Amino acid sequence: MLLVGGLPPNKHKLVVAWLEIHQEDLLADWHLAVNGKKPFPIKGLDQ
Repeated sequence: MLLVGGLPPNKHKLVVAWLEIHQEDLLADWHLAVNGKKPFPIKGLDQ
């Protein structure tokens, strides 16, 4: 879901795929962050 702006369709597909692949890592980092702890780095699309 985009709140503001947009992405070209091919870039949007890449981001959605990245989110699906890293969903568990993102949720774990979210829990760390809301508890005042430093989240772990997650490899981006460019890595």
